[in-house]
Amino acid sequence: MTPKLSVCIATLNRGAFIGATLDSIISQATDDVEIVVVDGASTDNTPDVVQSYQQRFPRLNYIRLPQKGGVDKDYDRTVAAATGDYCWLMSDDDLLKPGAIAAVLAAAQHDYDLIVVNAEVRGPDMIEVVEPSRLTHKTDRVYPPAETHQLMADTAMYMSFIGCVVIKRAIWLAREREKYYGYEFIHMGVIYQRPLPGAAYVIAHPYIIIRHGNAQWTSRYFKIWMFNWPELIWSFPDYPPAVKRQVVPQDPWKSLKILLILKAKGSLSPKDYDLFLKERLTPRWKNQLVKLIAHTPGCLINLPVIVYFKLRRSSQLYGIREFRDSPYYWRNCLRRCLRRS
Repeated sequence: MTPKLSVCIATLNRGAFIGATLDSIISQATDDVEIVVVDGASTDNTPDVVQSYQQRFPRLNYIRLPQKGGVDKDYDRTVAAATGDYCWLMSDDDLLKPGAIAAVLAAAQHDYDLIVVNAEVRGPDMIEVVEPSRLTHKTDRVYPPAETHQLMADTAMYMSFIGCVVIKRAIWLAREREKYYGYEFIHMGVIYQRPLPGAAYVIAHPYIIIRHGNAQWTSRYFKIWMFNWPELIWSFPDYPPAVKRQVVPQDPWKSLKILLILKAKGSLSPKDYDLFLKERLTPRWKNQLVKLIAHTPGCLINLPVIVYFKLRRSSQLYGIREFRDSPYYWRNCLRRCLRRS
């Protein structure tokens, strides 16, 4: 029997986490569900973990690649290997809450082209709730094709998290994909390269638990968010600049405020300046100021930025969680200085 839903996971060296992810899926999977895992040549115990779950769940298709291909290419491979009408592009370290699959299968009965599933964010231990809901939607919402601009404005930043995406497999396979390899957000390229022919549906209840602070791209954070992400969003021809600006500025790396925030989070280093900004930033005074920011000890910037957000009572960036998780968190820096003295 052809499954209705394929849960598609691209993974690499996640043996410590993917078992819990599979548990959260298998515990609620019905006969309408299959799981496809594409392993980009893991060197840890990921193969042993996934293969142990095949014994419990025969509809788990595990494909181990001979070499690393990149997350975009691997997710594309999961969809190609899937057989379901819909593909849920699930992440390899997050969890599904009870009722998640039932909610998606119910939505799929209405033949939506895209289903977006809300999530909550927890700390690395999966106990502390950092943010109870990533989307601001209070109720489920249908976005017909005529409201595709509003769909992008309302959800695109959240949809940078691939685990929220459930898409018709036929739609995915009919669209350009290889041109988006290397961006780290192939799903956004597939969805927004042109408007979807049918409606999209947003599930407001947070059925996913995101494990905050466990991304594998930390070392590439600056390039991904300052260049890959905005370049991708601004490449979509059918969306006006006003909508794109609601998602991300065209050149966020030109903003001193954004660069100060990244420095406070530990995501702007002298190396980042040399690689990405030194030859781009003008005028000269701004270039030199950004160079100073990049070379300034992060502890000296972390505290003022935290104070700024506290005074504004801003919920941006999960409150101040990302600043507290920074290697430059001012309290930890102070403790280190006291220990040295």
